[in-house]
Amino acid sequence: MVIRMSDEKKPDRPRPKRDQGLALEERTRTKKPPMYKVLLHNDDYTTKEFVVFVLTSVFHKSETDAITIMEHVHQHGVGVAGVYTFEVAETKVTKTVQLARAHEYPLQLSIESTD
Repeated sequence: MVIRMSDEKKPDRPRPKRDQGLALEERTRTKKPPMYKVLLHNDDYTTKEFVVFVLTSVFHKSETDAITIMEHVHQHGVGVAGVYTFEVAETKVTKTVQLARAHEYPLQLSIESTD
């Protein structure tokens, strides 16, 4: 036997609130970090071979690209070794300067914003 209570006898329960319309989820977009150029500066003492070595080992350039960049630096006095976030650019400059000093070269580098 099933006993049913009529709606009149049921206790009042709070009804769950239902949102009306579309539920939109906002996406936060992350900004791209600012980028910086690592510049190599020409000098009269650092050998071309060492500059190519640095570009291939620290900046991971192919030998062909490294030679092209080295020649540009030699002819124009300055050239772009790569474009990176600030932290990466700073690390590459530090590593390159340490290598140059260990080999007794006065190679100079600088960092410049791409903006």
